[in-house]
Amino acid sequence: MTSRILWVLAASLGCGGVAIGEGPEAFAEGEAERRVPAPPPPGEAGRPPGPGARGAVATGVVTLRGGTVVGQGLLDVAMDPATGRIVEPSAADTVVDVSGQWLTPAFIDSHVHLAYYPIADELAAAGVAAAVDLASPERTLGAPPRASALRVITSGPMITPPAGYPTQSWGADGYGAECQGTPACQGVVTRLLDRGAQLVKLPIGHGPDHHPDTLAAIATIAHARGALVAAHALQDDAAKRAAAAGMDVLAHTPVEALTADTLAAWTQGDGRAVISTLAAFGGAPTTVDNLRRLREGGATVLYGTDLGNTRVVGISAEEIALLAAAGLDGAAILDSGTRAPAKFWGLDDLGEIGLGKAGCVLVFDRDPLANPSVLATPAQVWINGARQR
Repeated sequence: MTSRILWVLAASLGCGGVAIGEGPEAFAEGEAERRVPAPPPPGEAGRPPGPGARGAVATGVVTLRGGTVVGQGLLDVAMDPATGRIVEPSAADTVVDVSGQWLTPAFIDSHVHLAYYPIADELAAAGVAAAVDLASPERTLGAPPRASALRVITSGPMITPPAGYPTQSWGADGYGAECQGTPACQGVVTRLLDRGAQLVKLPIGHGPDHHPDTLAAIATIAHARGALVAAHALQDDAAKRAAAAGMDVLAHTPVEALTADTLAAWTQGDGRAVISTLAAFGGAPTTVDNLRRLREGGATVLYGTDLGNTRVVGISAEEIALLAAAGLDGAAILDSGTRAPAKFWGLDDLGEIGLGKAGCVLVFDRDPLANPSVLATPAQVWINGARQR
């Protein structure tokens, strides 16, 4: 497996809100309707800020005392907002009592479109510490970083043939970088990575496609630069071609039933992954079953929502429920949004609660292993040692 990419602390810049059905990777006519969930719950406006409350001035280390760290047991967790790290507790810390509550790492959403739906701050405040932006205009790669608590890994535009997906639909405003033939497309890969892209994304089976040799050449040059390659491949044949070209991750769970050959291509060996996005495609039984079979074969499951196409700001209750329907228990669902993506994307200080790790912690009133639905409603959100909710 190629070396993992580095992360940067940057959020994509972009345009304002969009109408439902016009967003990234919108369905063709006859496919499942997009849903616009209610806005996230309000903050703590009007509540006097006590120790560790949102709005309180951070004057030093804060210790969450008396809670159960999922998978570790009763453990006090101290966070230094000056460094954003988890540190050793001390008697001088400000204490926040979390007795009878459960603590997990903050989530990572492995499929978003923040240039299309620019809500980085809101996403962090709702419990997402990092996100992978899987299609944004090339102009955003050269933009100055926008201060945000959310970490963002970005691919820049999809590398697509002339008039290829998504340039003739929702992505007409720069979400696809068009090229024809191996030399030209290798040049586009080099240009995007030089400008700051940290991975590469290609569409397959969604209109005109690159030649298989070109797909393989794109993957080879990306891997040589230490970048992973994601495939937008919704059909069985498209997913099979993506695997044959050496791609690393399916940007969505395919919606067409996967054959045994395609399953084998994505589950043999080590290191390949699939991003769930089950709710974005209506939670169809075939799609859910594809995820179940990919996971059973050994593919790594990464929680992802296709945010921008979907509009849940935070951790999606529907996506959590569909992951459970695909056979993931509470521990596996939590892993898909924390440890697994941290390892896959090279976010080494996220995904776990431990000394030296980022102070990105969620607090829950109920045990998320016993009832994974609570993952969508954290009682407290701490990002880089600062309380967001």
